[in-house]
Amino acid sequence: MESGNRKRAGIIDTDVHQSLRSKKDLLEYLPKVWHDPFMMHGIGLSNLFPTPIGVDRKDALPDGGGPAGSDPQFLLKHHVEPYGIEYAILTGGGETGVSLIPDLDYGSAIIRAYNDYYVEKWLKADPRFKGSILVNSADPAEAVKEIDRLADHPDMVQVIMSGGSLRPYGHRFYHPIYEAAERHGLPVAMHPGSEGKGMAYPPTPAGYPTRYMEWHNILPLTFMAHINSLVCEGVFEKFPGLKVVAIEGGVAWLPHLMWRMDKNYKALRAQTPWLKKLPSEYIMEHIRLTTQPIEEPGRPGELLQIFQMVHAEKTLMFSSDYPHWDFDNPKVVLPPMPREMKANILSGTAYELYGSKLKKPRNAEVSR
Repeated sequence: MESGNRKRAGIIDTDVHQSLRSKKDLLEYLPKVWHDPFMMHGIGLSNLFPTPIGVDRKDALPDGGGPAGSDPQFLLKHHVEPYGIEYAILTGGGETGVSLIPDLDYGSAIIRAYNDYYVEKWLKADPRFKGSILVNSADPAEAVKEIDRLADHPDMVQVIMSGGSLRPYGHRFYHPIYEAAERHGLPVAMHPGSEGKGMAYPPTPAGYPTRYMEWHNILPLTFMAHINSLVCEGVFEKFPGLKVVAIEGGVAWLPHLMWRMDKNYKALRAQTPWLKKLPSEYIMEHIRLTTQPIEEPGRPGELLQIFQMVHAEKTLMFSSDYPHWDFDNPKVVLPPMPREMKANILSGTAYELYGSKLKKPRNAEVSR
């Protein structure tokens, strides 16, 4: 839509899940020694919390058959084009949890195969698709090799790791991954879904939930733990150019976390002498959130207050979580808000984060 000589930027969807059509599709990219294990067991993660309604929208099944999210052309027709999405950032499926299986060699081989498959079958399908470099965070040396191998691909815009892990992500064990990401100018994204699976610890400090709803309700705990760790361990002092994206965790928990961190820092800062700023300042500078699953209070104005507390105009990016059951429609999901804030959530902050790998429409209406 034109307004004078200004063009409103299209939407950037920062969490779109693509998948294999069949496990057989991966064999072309996977060393033969791993074919039988993969066909028999796949990634090999247990699913303790099945959902009674299924993971995917029923209307997202491709016309030609196959699972939801497995056909690039159908995804364009069903999601990207109807909503005017400028770019769809692909974040994969359950393979992000590969870092929670015991066999590091198997895990890293599967990761390389998924990355190669998605480059060939998805990134070549349409320039609106942008990819995430999946890495095995349990094996930082191999993760660095994978980042170095794919970082220069023009359509790979970030590194992605599972939410479930064996250590909080600020731990120095993971620092080689951050060094490689920063060196290549790539953000590092975290995606939930693997909490409590494989070798991961229980998804709550109090133990295992009973069923899917209970598990899904508390997924923000993942991001609170990792962000707290990243800040307190001094990751952003050590890697000042690093940005971290918390995908699919919602928003409303962040003010509470920042308030607690800032309050405790004032009394306990001797334990983190490397920090030169308030924890909230590191979060505002280095952490980006995606909207889905957006909180839905009874009074929408309260959510806008949360957005203002987290400076959503520079920290928040739209995501739909297509094709999952809790998909958020970009046309209706955001509460009433200032025009500039909405423009930045829908696309401006993503353009800034992903830099030159996304071509911004000329004269796009984006306000910093």
